[in-house]
Amino acid sequence: MHPYAIIALDLANERSREAKEQRLAEAVKAGIESGPSWPRRSLANGFALVSRGSAAITRRLDECVADDLGRSLAPTD
Repeated sequence: MHPYAIIALDLANERSREAKEQRLAEAVKAGIESGPSWPRRSLANGFALVSRGSAAITRRLDECVADDLGRSLAPTD
């Protein structure tokens, strides 16, 4: 790698760190909490609920299909 690329990456990382620290300091000054807002949190929880429900349904369907395949592939007498 070129030394200038390494220096440029190091400077970019340092500046982004400084900007993040400044944003956090301003948020603390203003009394704003750093966590997500309640609408965002509730929307994320809703999506997680839908995702878990669809995963449970998919697992049940997979079990049913696996049972059917096991019966159809079993040797007949």
